[in-house]
Amino acid sequence: MKTPATRRHHGFTLVELMVAMAITTIMVTLLISITAMALDSWNRGRAEVRAARQAQAMTEAMARDFESMVTRPGNNFEWFVASNGGSVGSGVAQSPNSADLIFFTAATDRYDGAIGTANDLGGDISTVGYSLRFQDPMAGTGAGATQYPTFVLYRQLVNPDETFRNLLGQENLQSAFSPYQANLDNMANFVCENVHQFSVTFHIEYDEAGPPSSRGGPPTVIKRSRPFTLAQGHTTEMRLRGNGMQSTPANAEIGTNSRITAVEISLTVLTDHAMNAVRNNQNVSQDFITRNSFQYSKRVDVPRM
Repeated sequence: MKTPATRRHHGFTLVELMVAMAITTIMVTLLISITAMALDSWNRGRAEVRAARQAQAMTEAMARDFESMVTRPGNNFEWFVASNGGSVGSGVAQSPNSADLIFFTAATDRYDGAIGTANDLGGDISTVGYSLRFQDPMAGTGAGATQYPTFVLYRQLVNPDETFRNLLGQENLQSAFSPYQANLDNMANFVCENVHQFSVTFHIEYDEAGPPSSRGGPPTVIKRSRPFTLAQGHTTEMRLRGNGMQSTPANAEIGTNSRITAVEISLTVLTDHAMNAVRNNQNVSQDFITRNSFQYSKRVDVPRM
């Protein structure tokens, strides 16, 4: 009598399972690596776009203020003050070039843009001040100012009524503006962050004595023009009065017959990756800053004095 044949059940051997697991592990590792690289590239690209947009927006805003800059000749009043702020932080978080600016302009956003309404108290000459600080933009100079510090560029706008009462007709504009500068880091004045460098180059027109007149009269006068960059080790301060200009250190080409014809604004905005390295006191090289920042500059012709 024949016994029925038993059905044999086939399964995976231990070796087959180990090979399958090894292949799966390799594929998952590759996918994770590719995903991580893609995310890193996306984050860096996003940070660069953000830095570029910040630099461009800041430069355009400052250019509008310079394009409507207000000066008046024939007086001893101060109309424009620019100084090199130098280091704006502590420790390793230093900015090589940072400009502090105070000048008069016909800003269109005076009275919070409510021109012609009941909030408009009259006048069209405002005062603006720009300054770069290294601090937490949310905490300002309060107790948490150093918790998440970054390079923050602020713009202080003083409306025409206060400008007329307190700032116009001053022989020392910087001193008169100091009460307003104390509130410069208010969140309402925040414009741009991660600004590692904020420098200004002035194009100055001045008179230079030419050759003697052929008829024996006084020497002819030649109009010259050259740039002066506000930076450490060079020109550290520039002041414009109604009767001329002066600089620190003093320069023979800047004086009674000098005037500003154009201003070149230059910004270097760090990406978030670079800002984190600076914030964590890492040894950040200039090459690292160059590779992880966005530079933007613009030249603006100013109204003739």
